[in-house]
Amino acid sequence: MAQQLPCDNDGICLICKTTPSSDQTLTCNTCVTPWHIACLAINAQSSSSNLWECPDCTTLVDAGAPAAGEKSELVAAIQAIEADATLTEKQKARKRQELLSGKEAPANEKEGERNEVADMINSNFKCCVCIQLPERPVTTPCGHNFCLSCFQKWTRQGKNTCIKCRFSIPAKMASQPRINSALVAAIRMARMSMASSTGGQLKISHFVHNQCRPDRAYTTDRAKKSGMANAASGRIFVTTPCDHFGPITAEYDPVRNRGVLVGESWDLRMDCRQWGIHYPPVSGIAGQAKYGAQSVVLSGGYEDDEDHGEWFLYTGSGGRDLSGNKRTNKDQSFDQQFESYNESLRFSCKKGYPVRVVRSHKEKRSSYAPETGLRYDGVYRIEKCWRKVGKQGFKVCRYLFVRCDNEPAPWTSDEHGDRPRPLPTVKELKPAVDIFERNESPSWDFDVEDNLWKWKKSPPVSQKPVRDGKPEDIQNARIAIRKAEKTASKDKLLKEFSCLLCKNVMTLPLTTPCAHNFCKSCLEGKFAGQSFMIERSRGGRTLRSQKNTMTCPACPTDISEFLQNAQINRELMDLIEKLQESSKEEADAPVEFPAASSEDPVKENESPNPQVEAKTVEENPEASSEDPDKENGLSNSEAEAKIVEDKKRKEANAKPPPKNKKRKVNNDNLLKDENAS
Repeated sequence: MAQQLPCDNDGICLICKTTPSSDQTLTCNTCVTPWHIACLAINAQSSSSNLWECPDCTTLVDAGAPAAGEKSELVAAIQAIEADATLTEKQKARKRQELLSGKEAPANEKEGERNEVADMINSNFKCCVCIQLPERPVTTPCGHNFCLSCFQKWTRQGKNTCIKCRFSIPAKMASQPRINSALVAAIRMARMSMASSTGGQLKISHFVHNQCRPDRAYTTDRAKKSGMANAASGRIFVTTPCDHFGPITAEYDPVRNRGVLVGESWDLRMDCRQWGIHYPPVSGIAGQAKYGAQSVVLSGGYEDDEDHGEWFLYTGSGGRDLSGNKRTNKDQSFDQQFESYNESLRFSCKKGYPVRVVRSHKEKRSSYAPETGLRYDGVYRIEKCWRKVGKQGFKVCRYLFVRCDNEPAPWTSDEHGDRPRPLPTVKELKPAVDIFERNESPSWDFDVEDNLWKWKKSPPVSQKPVRDGKPEDIQNARIAIRKAEKTASKDKLLKEFSCLLCKNVMTLPLTTPCAHNFCKSCLEGKFAGQSFMIERSRGGRTLRSQKNTMTCPACPTDISEFLQNAQINRELMDLIEKLQESSKEEADAPVEFPAASSEDPVKENESPNPQVEAKTVEENPEASSEDPDKENGLSNSEAEAKIVEDKKRKEANAKPPPKNKKRKVNNDNLLKDENAS
């Protein structure tokens, strides 16, 4: 069957390249596209011009005709437009065109409020055939999207051009279409958000408030295996944040009002966590690389450790292959570096922060370890750190801990705590490398006047503050969290649209026939300086030119023909720009917290914000101190509406009109012209 093509936007037939008159064309009743009668393969002269449908619309409806009672939503929407007697023929044609172009969604998609990300994706990505979100999306080299089934129905009819722009589809892509994985993630996110906004089934989040937790660690019914490896933490008894430095004093212990004392013991690491001494249930170091380490556990994990009670040599973390089922692998396979937890210990050494130390019964080589469970032994300070070759032949990070607590150690009979002592001699420092020693004064030091250890400098501000339980603070925190989650979803979606070469968000995106996405500059730069044809010669003779094979950077597919006329994916580019603009606006906009309720304890004649009230009076000194709304006899609702209108009017007057700058420039230009004349 001969290929059938309509007329383009200029009225030129895409087959005979002539411009037929209005008498020689037929307009499709569904898609309102003009067709040249002489170039149509079927006899369209006998068809009524008002009810005639083009070959594209007829083929698509026949090929994908739904069963009885399952009529297509698109066809139903078009029939509803035709049956509307209040519309003129011109208005009907405009509504049909908007519906087919995707500017107007079917009625069922307008039910319920959709979130912003879903609206962006739903408006930018539509299958060119069914005008719905593509199912298993296929992107043509011209940047238009199809469902995989719709694309296969179209190409099986022998049509090798895009249904929307008539751009040629490569033969290999028509026979073996590839699914665009970047669009799959975006459409999945849109459908999940649409399901949540319309009351669909949401993902269940299992969360138990601290006050509802039991006093000991427990195993939930959702745990795949029994035992403490799958246990959940019990109730946290102290009010310190998880990044608190130094001892846990009585002010942070509302249960016992005494704090955590040196020598207290627990059976499990989870119990130790509940009293804020050491939070990680598995890791031996609690800390952050650029913030410092709060606590460590001596559990005999590395054979290089040396414990001398008041001071000990501690080995950092890492250097072992823990992939797969090697969680308990104790063989070191590479060098340790000052990064992550190791860097947090070095940061505490630099600042002189106190580090809480817990000794475990698993440390069998130490004389100071408890017989059972875990024991809190007070705070230590890291004086030096370095790297040396360990007993297994690889470099390890080493730290010198010296005790500096106001309470006596559990293994001594002293009545007082530690006093400043000279540093011990460490023999392994001679062959060591990367030696670091604190040069500045420590933050936690001994005060001679008070005869105790205390903070000489301000302790680091917590990055994870504890809520004080006020309802308004909890509500404000929830609003901030929701805004962060909304921004995070957009950032996550932008990461899906990353170039496979530069790993950044794409600019001027190109989608290859093999369904890989690149920046235009990155893809063209990859093949810069290469010609599409290779000139050959042998023995002075010129041979036939050979096609240069240009393989896709992500797969072995030849994309040389695509590169000769690469088309920017406009739909993808529009979505990326909208997401970037929306993320930037949300980042710049302040968080709007709800106003205080009428139940708040605010006095009748007292303003909740005296600075704002003083500023208002200063700006308007003629304002009366009495309530003008009471004099005018306004009700409460009318008074509130008036306040809102006045506020909007003041904000509008405060903002300069955007045309002032342009008007000023024009005036300057006029002055220059007058001076010149």
